[in-house]
Amino acid sequence: MPPHRPRRFDLIAFDWDGTLFDSTAIIVRCIQQAVLDVGGAKPSDKAAAYVIGMGLMQALAHAAPDVPPERYPQLGERYRHHYLAHQNDLSLFPGVLPLLDELKARQHWLAVATGKSRRGLDDVLRAVQLQGMFNGSRTADETAGKPHPLMLQELMREFGTDPERTLMIGDTTHDLQMAVNAGCPAVGVSYGAHEPGDFHSLDPLYIAHSVADLRQWLAANA
Repeated sequence: MPPHRPRRFDLIAFDWDGTLFDSTAIIVRCIQQAVLDVGGAKPSDKAAAYVIGMGLMQALAHAAPDVPPERYPQLGERYRHHYLAHQNDLSLFPGVLPLLDELKARQHWLAVATGKSRRGLDDVLRAVQLQGMFNGSRTADETAGKPHPLMLQELMREFGTDPERTLMIGDTTHDLQMAVNAGCPAVGVSYGAHEPGDFHSLDPLYIAHSVADLRQWLAANA
């Protein structure tokens, strides 16, 4: 960013899975296998991808409407079992580290707002050696899940930012709807879990089609 250009956003909040972390396909397969394990009908790829970004139990209940509530704990356990078996196969999208480094150098506060659990987020941040990259984070098990605005509201209170100075970036309609609910602008990314055609009604500032595209837009507009 040229030094004369004023900063538009003080706080930039990222979703994790499907936005920074290349995990969508494996999460879909883990949801499908977990539902089968407890005797439910296998969700389609689209149905399993739709719930990515929600809190775990909310997501699994939505993906498996034929599974009775008393089996949700087992469903969650089976999902975690399958996910842990594949977690070493996952990685950041190419280009994420330079993107985050550039934003930090421009003095933006960076945060994660994710449907993962606190333990899950902390584990993956350690695995990719990003513990010190983000100034703050919120997970679905310590606040309200998406698309409720509480994650963003808490982050804005923590950093003293106004909604118009806070940008949410995510790959699902849940991310963009959370931003709308919090009164914040948003950017969608098309390379994650949801079809970008579903984003338009939520009026994102931009839809990025790659990390490089997102990096270029942020350099010019953030």
